[in-house]
Amino acid sequence: MEVITQPQYAKRTDTQLLVLTHLSQLLTYITGFGGLIVPLIIWLTKKDEVNHMDEHGKSIINFQLSMILFAVLSIPAIFLLGLGILTLILVGIVSFVVPIVNAVKASNGEAPSYFMTIRFIS
Repeated sequence: MEVITQPQYAKRTDTQLLVLTHLSQLLTYITGFGGLIVPLIIWLTKKDEVNHMDEHGKSIINFQLSMILFAVLSIPAIFLLGLGILTLILVGIVSFVVPIVNAVKASNGEAPSYFMTIRFIS
Protein backbone atom coordinates (compact mmCIF):
# COMPACT_ATOMS: atom_id res chain seq x y z
CA MET A 1 0.00 0.00 0.00
CA GLU A 2 1.37 3.37 -0.99
CA VAL A 3 0.87 6.43 1.19
CA ILE A 4 0.04 9.52 -0.77
CA THR A 5 0.90 12.78 0.94
CA GLN A 6 -0.33 16.21 0.05
CA PRO A 7 2.49 18.42 -1.22
CA GLN A 8 3.32 21.22 1.16
CA TYR A 9 3.42 24.57 -0.60
CA ALA A 10 6.49 26.63 0.07
CA LYS A 11 6.13 29.91 1.87
CA ARG A 12 6.98 32.90 -0.22
CA THR A 13 9.38 35.63 0.77
CA ASP A 14 7.61 38.98 0.69
CA THR A 15 9.62 41.69 2.39
CA GLN A 16 7.33 44.40 1.00
CA LEU A 17 4.37 42.95 2.88
CA LEU A 18 6.45 42.76 6.06
CA VAL A 19 7.44 46.42 5.65
CA LEU A 20 3.82 47.39 4.97
CA THR A 21 2.72 45.50 8.08
CA HIS A 22 5.20 47.41 10.24
CA LEU A 23 4.29 50.77 8.71
CA SER A 24 0.55 50.10 9.06
CA GLN A 25 1.01 50.70 12.79
CA LEU A 26 1.28 54.39 11.98
CA LEU A 27 -2.44 54.37 11.13
CA THR A 28 -2.96 55.01 14.83
CA TYR A 29 -1.98 58.63 14.21
CA ILE A 30 -4.60 58.94 11.45
CA THR A 31 -7.56 56.85 12.61
CA GLY A 32 -6.82 56.34 16.30
CA PHE A 33 -7.24 52.57 16.24
CA GLY A 34 -6.03 51.27 12.85
CA GLY A 35 -2.52 50.64 14.16
CA LEU A 36 -3.71 47.50 15.91
CA ILE A 37 -6.51 46.32 13.61
CA VAL A 38 -4.72 46.42 10.25
CA PRO A 39 -1.52 44.57 11.32
CA LEU A 40 -3.69 42.03 13.14
CA ILE A 41 -5.69 41.32 9.98
CA ILE A 42 -2.56 41.09 7.81
CA TRP A 43 -0.85 38.79 10.31
CA LEU A 44 -3.83 36.47 10.71
CA THR A 45 -4.40 36.13 6.97
CA LYS A 46 -0.78 35.81 5.80
CA LYS A 47 1.09 34.09 8.65
CA ASP A 48 0.97 30.71 6.90
CA GLU A 49 1.83 32.07 3.44
CA VAL A 50 4.77 34.46 3.99
CA ASN A 51 8.16 33.67 5.50
CA HIS A 52 8.72 35.31 8.91
CA MET A 53 5.23 36.85 8.96
CA ASP A 54 4.34 34.94 12.13
CA GLU A 55 7.41 36.29 13.97
CA HIS A 56 6.91 39.86 12.76
CA GLY A 57 3.15 39.79 13.34
CA LYS A 58 3.45 38.57 16.91
CA SER A 59 6.04 41.25 17.64
CA ILE A 60 3.82 43.96 16.18
CA ILE A 61 0.70 42.87 18.08
CA ASN A 62 2.63 42.56 21.35
CA PHE A 63 4.12 46.02 20.81
CA GLN A 64 0.76 47.62 20.02
CA LEU A 65 -0.94 46.01 23.03
CA SER A 66 1.94 47.14 25.26
CA MET A 67 1.74 50.72 24.01
CA ILE A 68 -2.03 50.77 24.55
CA LEU A 69 -1.55 49.43 28.08
CA PHE A 70 1.16 52.01 28.86
CA ALA A 71 -1.03 54.83 27.54
CA VAL A 72 -4.04 53.69 29.57
CA LEU A 73 -1.96 53.33 32.74
CA SER A 74 -0.41 56.76 32.28
CA ILE A 75 -3.80 58.51 32.33
CA PRO A 76 -4.31 58.01 36.10
CA ALA A 77 -0.61 58.83 36.59
CA ILE A 78 -1.29 62.35 35.31
CA PHE A 79 -2.75 63.11 38.73
CA LEU A 80 0.44 61.85 40.42
CA LEU A 81 2.86 64.74 39.97
CA GLY A 82 2.15 64.90 36.23
CA LEU A 83 4.27 61.84 35.45
CA GLY A 84 1.57 60.52 33.16
CA ILE A 85 2.09 63.39 30.73
CA LEU A 86 5.74 62.44 30.31
CA THR A 87 4.76 58.81 29.86
CA LEU A 88 2.19 59.71 27.18
CA ILE A 89 4.79 61.77 25.33
CA LEU A 90 7.28 58.89 25.53
CA VAL A 91 4.66 56.39 24.31
CA GLY A 92 3.82 58.70 21.40
CA ILE A 93 7.44 59.06 20.33
CA VAL A 94 8.27 55.37 20.72
CA SER A 95 5.10 54.34 18.87
CA PHE A 96 6.13 56.51 15.94
CA VAL A 97 9.86 55.78 15.70
CA VAL A 98 10.12 52.05 16.48
CA PRO A 99 7.78 50.82 13.68
CA ILE A 100 9.79 52.81 11.13
CA VAL A 101 13.06 51.34 12.41
CA ASN A 102 11.62 47.82 12.27
CA ALA A 103 10.23 48.41 8.77
CA VAL A 104 13.77 49.18 7.63
CA LYS A 105 14.99 46.04 9.40
CA ALA A 106 12.28 43.97 7.71
CA SER A 107 13.29 45.31 4.30
CA ASN A 108 16.85 44.17 5.03
CA GLY A 109 15.66 40.71 6.09
CA GLU A 110 16.42 41.18 9.78
CA ALA A 111 14.29 40.11 12.74
CA PRO A 112 12.19 42.78 14.47
CA SER A 113 13.30 44.20 17.80
CA TYR A 114 10.59 45.95 19.77
CA PHE A 115 11.75 47.06 23.20
CA MET A 116 9.40 47.93 26.07
CA THR A 117 7.15 45.08 24.92
CA ILE A 118 5.14 42.73 27.10
CA ARG A 119 4.83 39.28 25.51
CA PHE A 120 1.07 38.76 25.37
CA ILE A 121 1.35 36.38 22.39
CA SER A 122 4.29 34.01 22.32
